[in-house]
Amino acid sequence: MILRDILENVAVLAIRGRDDVGIGSVCRDSRAAGRGSLFIAERGFASDGHNFICAAVQNGAQAIVYEDELALAAQLAKISPANDLEAKSGRIEAIERLTLVKVADTRVAEALIADNFHGHPSRKLTLVGITGTNGKTTTVTLLYHLFMGLGYNCGLLSTIANYVGPRRLETANTTADPITINSLMASMVDEGCEYCFMEVSSIGVQQERIRGLEFKIAIFSNLTHDHLDYHKTFAEYLRCKKLFFDNLPRTAYAVINIDDKNGRVMVQNTKATVVTYSCRSMADHSCRILEQGFDGMQLRIDGHDVWTRLTGRHNAYNLLAIYTAAILAGASEEEALVSLSKLEAAPGRLETIRGARDLSVVIDYAHTPDALENVLKTLREVAGGRTLVCLFGCGGDRDRTKRPEMAAIAEKYADRIFVTSDNSRTERTEDIMEDIKAGFSPAGLSKTVFIADRKEAIRTAMMLSPEGSAILLAGKGHENYQIIGTEKRHFDEKEIVQEIFKTL
Repeated sequence: MILRDILENVAVLAIRGRDDVGIGSVCRDSRAAGRGSLFIAERGFASDGHNFICAAVQNGAQAIVYEDELALAAQLAKISPANDLEAKSGRIEAIERLTLVKVADTRVAEALIADNFHGHPSRKLTLVGITGTNGKTTTVTLLYHLFMGLGYNCGLLSTIANYVGPRRLETANTTADPITINSLMASMVDEGCEYCFMEVSSIGVQQERIRGLEFKIAIFSNLTHDHLDYHKTFAEYLRCKKLFFDNLPRTAYAVINIDDKNGRVMVQNTKATVVTYSCRSMADHSCRILEQGFDGMQLRIDGHDVWTRLTGRHNAYNLLAIYTAAILAGASEEEALVSLSKLEAAPGRLETIRGARDLSVVIDYAHTPDALENVLKTLREVAGGRTLVCLFGCGGDRDRTKRPEMAAIAEKYADRIFVTSDNSRTERTEDIMEDIKAGFSPAGLSKTVFIADRKEAIRTAMMLSPEGSAILLAGKGHENYQIIGTEKRHFDEKEIVQEIFKTL
């Protein structure tokens, strides 16, 4: 593809070199650069791509997109030693063949370049995005399965995995980088996908990862405290979520949960058509729970009764959002309702394992105060008079303010509590547990056990819980690893629970 075409709509400040050269690939990692590549020196959160311009050039990059002139000059000077005549000649030749493109913002440029390079793939799909603190993964995953079940070929971009049609690909971030996103969407188009369902994180919005994508439907689920380690304030967190809706085109639908006080805020400045859903009040689409248990719940959605295998009020909201989006995306009411009844929970979302002594161990990804409260409320209702046990920890190097909040929530709903590790990362597990401990009252502390080793904590909780107890393992969900220090260790709670059940 010709460079000038790749730079369409990009705010270019200056170009040195030819803009009619052919570009064979676009990359943001110098290790991926090769002959004919365009390398984007993005200023990242953890590292600066300007520091890798020299490596990209030496790997064969044809063009460089950058912001910082001084950093560029310093990197070009490194291509070869200036005091070696032959090397100096080679250095000049290497620099002379380059096209250098200066832009005001490499993050914005990267997103637009990726969209152009891959032929605007989001325009060729019905792209459905969801943002919110909780419910994103469940909603997009179930929408993907619903439409695949209706016979459509679909793509999925989520925390758990990416799918191109039925083909599964691993994922590293809630919202991937723009080059990866557009590459995956281009593959979806090539393989005949009609729909793409995508999680949209606040960090992804703030870092311009979705710039240039054309969403047909955008869903807002809820907003509670999370990612304040990155955004610093709740107001900034909300602002980044709202930007998703501010930038929607007039042709899009903005689907909002009006039971969340921030729902209306999200669409104050949107150009999209607003569609509302609610489980408590009048809305375009409404739902209420008729009955629920560990195996599912009976819902009334827009006057129609439907049985679902999911349970919990938070899942009632998720399913109502799915139903609303499905209708807007082209499904009939009947198709949507029948498909809802066939859906199963996303991995690690209220996933129940039953075993010896009539114990029900529930694995859930709840790692925010709101998510933990939603899950515990649900289990409190479903468990009835049975003992409810809550085991949780908090991630290291992340928002510390939620740690005592989660303690208070666990104390409020659980009969017994086990505080343990999550992904401690570079923090000491014991320090994280102390932060959590500060949120308990004396009464809460009296029913709480602190065990740093998560496997041992699970074993102790299962061994000491009375017959018939419901035991929530919160925080890990679908993850099959723990990050301790900088080491990523295999840790699959389903495997651990099944192993412990054999010994009870």
